[in-house]
Amino acid sequence: MEEEEGAGIREKEAGLEIETRESARNRNARQSQEELFKIEQYAEMALHYARLDSMSSDMLFKKYDISAVIKRALKKYAVLFIGSGLSFSIEEFSCNAVTDEKWLGFVVEQILANALKYTNEGGIRIYGGDKNGQLCTGEVCYVVIADTGIGIRESDLPRIFERGFTGYNGRMEKKSTGIGLYLCRQIMDKLSHSIRVESAEGEGTKVVLGFEEKRALLW
Repeated sequence: MEEEEGAGIREKEAGLEIETRESARNRNARQSQEELFKIEQYAEMALHYARLDSMSSDMLFKKYDISAVIKRALKKYAVLFIGSGLSFSIEEFSCNAVTDEKWLGFVVEQILANALKYTNEGGIRIYGGDKNGQLCTGEVCYVVIADTGIGIRESDLPRIFERGFTGYNGRMEKKSTGIGLYLCRQIMDKLSHSIRVESAEGEGTKVVLGFEEKRALLW
């Protein structure tokens, strides 16, 4: 009887050891994927920065469902969202606009990257609406990407779209380039869209994207 019990214990220990090794391998594989994704992201940022001056010759304007554009951009971040342990939600909304999907997708990706980088707990939520909770004001349709991250210092807010500005959070992160939000503003201006940031230190950040519905109706 004792020998059977001892054998059972050894089998359980062996099973736990195998499970632990598999968990470690899965964790290492996920971390490798995340690091590779970040390298690709930096390369893509550099590429878009280099193309910024000639952006007008690389745009293809069409009428798009903005919700669908955002969802396609989100697919690239599936691995990072799973690994982060953060909650994520995107609410259904209707917003049509004339835009360039590739450049707008890049803007959405940069915003998501920042949200993931500076959010340690809670999550990220995407929904339609302005600061008053309205989806459209009659001519402009708004989409909000909100996180529950560390937020931005009030003194840094006026400069976050400046080229090379990293602010307090960027200095603490030590890997911030100060180029991401600069590119977002430049691209949104060239697409005739708007972007603004609402944030408070310790209270998260909201990035509000504005799209002219009136322009979409002309197409």
